[in-house]
Amino acid sequence: MKFGACTWIFGDEPLPAIARRVAAIGLDGVELFGDVSQDARAARQILADHNLAVLSLTPANVDLCHPDAQVHRAARDYYFRLIDFAAEAGAPLVSCHGMVGRVRAVSSYRAEWDLMIAAVREIARRAAERDLRVAIELLNRYEAHLLNTVDDGQRFVRETGVDNVGLLLDAYHMNIEEAHLPRAIEHVGRALFLFHAADSNRQAIGRGHTDFRAIVDALRAIDYRGDIVFECVAPGPDPFTPIKDSSAREQVEMFLRESLAQLNECKRLQWA
Repeated sequence: MKFGACTWIFGDEPLPAIARRVAAIGLDGVELFGDVSQDARAARQILADHNLAVLSLTPANVDLCHPDAQVHRAARDYYFRLIDFAAEAGAPLVSCHGMVGRVRAVSSYRAEWDLMIAAVREIARRAAERDLRVAIELLNRYEAHLLNTVDDGQRFVRETGVDNVGLLLDAYHMNIEEAHLPRAIEHVGRALFLFHAADSNRQAIGRGHTDFRAIVDALRAIDYRGDIVFECVAPGPDPFTPIKDSSAREQVEMFLRESLAQLNECKRLQWA
């Protein structure tokens, strides 16, 4: 198991500066934002120079389930490029989710579900050719409309019917959608490919009310062998803008330090 941080939480700070921060905190790697216009091998080298791995990729905000054929095709083609980017960057895992900010269907829920299924099947086949996996991230209902709960996610994975598709659970989103976080994690079991960690207010672990000791116990119960990626953001309005003011990056850095310390204290993360 490795611990990492999403690079997007530092906003548009250059990757070398982010790498220096993350390495100084003592993390093992990053979830790299999937800007496919950048040089993936150069990004990989920047991180390697700081002894950091690329644990996974965060996608750009594209709409795989939109009924407009042009919008849908552009989103699918972006993910195809993202798979190639991931292979060059050394990321074994690509996360995938619905359009952040779209909270209702344009056509119908069922039609858009079917579009998403078809797109993810294609993306997953392309990923399998590169020996990569695809993790479907479940977002809360205030950010996306299609995949919100563990039940949604498990049904989606079953319907895709592709071995290299699993789930990305995020403690912040689960805090809104799940009645009992540990039971939800245990319910997912081996289909859990990646775990995002932040407290109930999306700040550092320990600054909200989420019981991370119980979460760690649940991860151990399912013999989780993936990574944990911290996705804390500075407080303030506009949840989709990570940098609120001149102190935001330092706050995020502090949250990452606190989260790492809290998780290590949450007990004996010794998976054999």
